[in-house]
Amino acid sequence: MITTKGIVDIEDLVESLSSKDKEVFNRIFNINVTTGTICAPGIMHPWIEKQFGNLDNVFTQTIVKITNQVTLDGALFNKLRASRPIRSSTPCKTESPDCDSVWDDPLRDPLTTTPKDTFGRVEGKYCITASNIAKYDGLHGVISFRDYDPLQFDREKVIDYIEVGWKWARRAYATDPSAKYFLFIWNCQWKAGASLEHGHAQVMLTHGMHYAKIEGLRRNAVWYRRRYNANYFDDLFHAHSKVGCGMEKEGVRIISSLTPIKDKEIILFSQALNLSLMERIYEVLDAYRQRMGVRAFNLALITSPFGEVEEDWKDFPVLVRVVDRGDPMSRASDMGTMELYAASVVASDPLKVSRLLWQSLADVD
Repeated sequence: MITTKGIVDIEDLVESLSSKDKEVFNRIFNINVTTGTICAPGIMHPWIEKQFGNLDNVFTQTIVKITNQVTLDGALFNKLRASRPIRSSTPCKTESPDCDSVWDDPLRDPLTTTPKDTFGRVEGKYCITASNIAKYDGLHGVISFRDYDPLQFDREKVIDYIEVGWKWARRAYATDPSAKYFLFIWNCQWKAGASLEHGHAQVMLTHGMHYAKIEGLRRNAVWYRRRYNANYFDDLFHAHSKVGCGMEKEGVRIISSLTPIKDKEIILFSQALNLSLMERIYEVLDAYRQRMGVRAFNLALITSPFGEVEEDWKDFPVLVRVVDRGDPMSRASDMGTMELYAASVVASDPLKVSRLLWQSLADVD
């Protein structure tokens, strides 16, 4: 079938199908369409029009989330993402005269050069939130660090970033209680997917179900419990610890993954998003920076949903995954066809990573 419709019309397209075709489609795919809104200060309007072409399309954005309920592959669609500003040239430090305008670093003065969410901003000691101008999802915020260099973090700053993200999530949930699924991500450096050099993290709340890979993990954990009458995450930690890839500190379990998505992947499990977990996150990142020479990384922090939901989240911990993304100065990509369609090809030794991490965590005490 050929159509001139776009992905934003997917619900109408499905509705127009025959009953039989619609049944087949709906048992495979889950669709969730949501709207993202921002409030941009007037000083931003000329830049928005230049970058995106239309103010209305930015102020109110349609985001389509489609999840394959069989394979748990998923995608989020927002055509505005293709127009978002990306700087890939020499870094333009905030104190450098090379910055021709504030738009070279829009996070330099976020109160005047970033939009805010309709429920306002959350401000910490070392960061402040903004509404993402080209959204992944309807509720999608940016946590702008006061430090330009994302690697200039310490314990207090990392804790502040996470606490501000959590406060943003609670405020966003209060405005839209149907958005129950929280995700905090930190793409450190452009090699890890950051479109801006200025240090920042991102926070999201989504509807309907969690993001596809997270929902897939939840389903696998439920299947494991029903098949073996055991907690998957307990057994995962047990297996890793027995071969020298697992450790526990102040209630937080940490593993150097035996099946990493890429080099030096570290996973943390905790029963709650508490101070101990936030401190362990800092210590892992500091070990990356000080002992392993990591200069670009991805971090994801995942929690169980807010409020009541239909699916089974029993025994699902607060989960943090961190992975090295390679040398920011190298032109070579760390991801290729194998990673996309087959299996990750990894150069680092999980046991060595575990040893370095354990030495680093022990030195902190």
